Amino acid sequence: MKIYEKAPAKINLLLDVLGKREDGYHEIEMVMTMVDLADRLEMEELPRDAIVLSSQAGYIPLDEKNLAFQAARLIKDRYGVKKGVYIHLDKHIPAAAGLAGGSSDAAAALRGLNRLWQLNLSDAELLELAAELGSDVPYCVRGGTAIARGRGEKLEQLPSPPQCWVILAKPQLNVSTADVYGQFRLEKVKQHPSLERMVKAIKAGSFRDMCAELGNVLETVTLERHPEVRRLKEIMQRLGADGVLMSGSGPTVFGLVAKEAKVPRIYNGLRGFCKDVFVARMLT
Repeated sequence: MKIYEKAPAKINLLLDVLGKREDGYHEIEMVMTMVDLADRLEMEELPRDAIVLSSQAGYIPLDEKNLAFQAARLIKDRYGVKKGVYIHLDKHIPAAAGLAGGSSDAAAALRGLNRLWQLNLSDAELLELAAELGSDVPYCVRGGTAIARGRGEKLEQLPSPPQCWVILAKPQLNVSTADVYGQFRLEKVKQHPSLERMVKAIKAGSFRDMCAELGNVLETVTLERHPEVRRLKEIMQRLGADGVLMSGSGPTVFGLVAKEAKVPRIYNGLRGFCKDVFVARMLT
């Protein structure tokens, strides 16, 4: 039997850091939603007790450094599963891009292996496992649009945002989330985004207000360290995107576009600046 799971990319419509916690993590507030740029996982049982991971992408690890591998190891160890699994990861989300590709792969592995091995784990049990793997993994298990608090594991579901086109562009550099948070200084943030106003815009279905409330305080680090990310934002704005923001710790920048007629011009303009440009829709 083969099990298939999609692992969609996420974007942050809002990311705010409230301070440093005693455990070393940062206290955050985020609004996240998913887009239809996605990896795909294919899983089937192996006759031997092993985890084997393959991928067509040459840029990702296929061992314990991979979050999908870690998810398989965790669920096997936690529930005493003595069966093996072969996972093929069809990779489309760029790595180290601020789009939670690795976290979404791990979430898809948890969901898929729960079905493959007929473990009948509840959503709460899957979320508990997810929290052990990384801050974005619980959100990726649940999906949809949500407020994430704490270090990302406290989730509150929201209605789907107003439907629009999402153009994503990643410059040719990788950014470490840990490094960005390590260099983040709260006192450098001149204006925090408003969670209250963003939630109000989404609930009202107002595309214009949602674009007006986009905000990410981690731009104070990544845009400073990598001027090409700042330039990418400026190009996207100049080409006519309705709302532009860096996702997560970067370096991917996304533009929200209401009118389909604008999409080719923005896409083609960005392709002159960087190779990794994608056109997606929000998942509803």
